[in-house]
Amino acid sequence: MQSLNKLFSDFTERRINRADFEGSIYNYLVYNQEKTCLSHWERDEYEDYVSWFYPRLQKAIDSYHDIGASFEAFMSRFLLISSKEFRVRTAKNSVTEYSAWCAQVPELYAREEEPVYSYKNAKNVITQLTIDQKGRKNTRRLLALILKCYYYVSEDFAERIAPLIGVDKKELLAMLNKIRETRQKRDDEIYKMKERIYCQFYRCMIYERKLLIVDENTGLYEKLKFRLGKARQRLERMRMRISRIRTDATNKQVAEIIGISKGTVDASLHRLKLKWRKMSEKSDLN
Repeated sequence: MQSLNKLFSDFTERRINRADFEGSIYNYLVYNQEKTCLSHWERDEYEDYVSWFYPRLQKAIDSYHDIGASFEAFMSRFLLISSKEFRVRTAKNSVTEYSAWCAQVPELYAREEEPVYSYKNAKNVITQLTIDQKGRKNTRRLLALILKCYYYVSEDFAERIAPLIGVDKKELLAMLNKIRETRQKRDDEIYKMKERIYCQFYRCMIYERKLLIVDENTGLYEKLKFRLGKARQRLERMRMRISRIRTDATNKQVAEIIGISKGTVDASLHRLKLKWRKMSEKSDLN
């Protein structure tokens, strides 16, 4: 195969056109790794580099000026410099890919653990909660609680709990859908905030991984360390902010859905809270 200098000579003397010249250089690089400054690279990595380098070949050719150094020497220097850029980009991509695989969205800091509902003793517990001090059954209290905690109530849970509180399944689902529509704007804001927290969490992980592959006592290391510290602080502020945001519906919204006064909802939830506390204390004593 012809040398790079011979190929350049043929190109400048118009014996080959530019497309053939660039193609010949590419073939030379592919089949003559041992003659390049990257002969110590693994073959797979070298082939990836050549494929990455090819779109930049035109710029390399245009950058060459015959001022003493041969075209082959110039290309060798260009390969050496661009290979460093390639490895930096590869390292960054590896860090990003590693972070994405290690930090699955369900396990991120922004995720709130939803309650795990057990139906084993649900009927007995619900029966106790619906009985008031006079021994009368009052299912409206639990209905108010379910609507207030709509954010964590799945359709499956709603269908299971409906018969236990004496409400038709379709009616309960309709109420939940209505209160979700009322709260849609607020829920969208919470969702967008969580998405920003996910991005910030990934950013922290990427900085952490980059620090592992950068030499200490260097300017880049100190810069990354500083950025990581700022990113962690911002993540913590975002987490604190979202932890203070309430995901439950207001008592007024619940009252409007059920068709009762807000005061009735206030009283119902208060009594339900006291009832649950007594049941919990009794259970602890036993």
